[in-house]
Amino acid sequence: MPSTVSSLWYVDAPDAVAVLREHPGPDPDAAFALAKQLNPDRDVVPAASGTMKVWAGPDPESVYIGCYPGVTVVCSNQAALPRPTKLPELLVRPLASEHTYLVSYDLSLGWGAFAEWERGEFRRSFSATRVNILEDEGMPRVWERPYWAGEYPIELVPGEMPDPQLLPFDPPDFADAANQEWLGFRYRGKASEDELTADRIEVCGFSLFPKGEAPALEAPPEPRVEYANKRGLLRWLRGRDRVS
Repeated sequence: MPSTVSSLWYVDAPDAVAVLREHPGPDPDAAFALAKQLNPDRDVVPAASGTMKVWAGPDPESVYIGCYPGVTVVCSNQAALPRPTKLPELLVRPLASEHTYLVSYDLSLGWGAFAEWERGEFRRSFSATRVNILEDEGMPRVWERPYWAGEYPIELVPGEMPDPQLLPFDPPDFADAANQEWLGFRYRGKASEDELTADRIEVCGFSLFPKGEAPALEAPPEPRVEYANKRGLLRWLRGRDRVS
């Protein structure tokens, strides 16, 4: 399972997981066009592709996109937002899709976030660390109830003392539950061998360069080591802790 996720989903299909199962390979031309659309101030160069098990949380100089019939996923560090409602307008609805979903988390920070838009109109967002709610906007959904009721508590390591402000759930798990509700699969674990997993969802890779600085490449570069763009997020969280 990926340790970091920063993903945006644009969905029109009534059964997203069925689309991802039936179409194992994304459309590279559509992915390239979308990568350029979402990064108008950068040079976009095709790079090594792979699956969301590795590329769900790419570094700031990369974007990974999977375009399927009625379902498009964009893996970009721009989705790793402490406040999901601050998502740039360009990323909210670039494809005039029926639904836009944001799902992000970082296991090392104990942080998770999700957000939902319908035809570009905001509906719900949540972002938190284990002890600090950073954003909680919109009407909570029915599927959230068991988490708020404490049915999925944080599992502490032996000897760890619980913080008095500890949330009744682990934020990365909460974000993953949103993904299960909206997309039909989880990044973290699975209930059965038949369930879709991140290592079965292919995405096309692209490297981002300042305008006019893209190197002339004869072949896509080798994949980089997975890197979580947590520096900016970590600075934001630390600053939040100092003032909260």
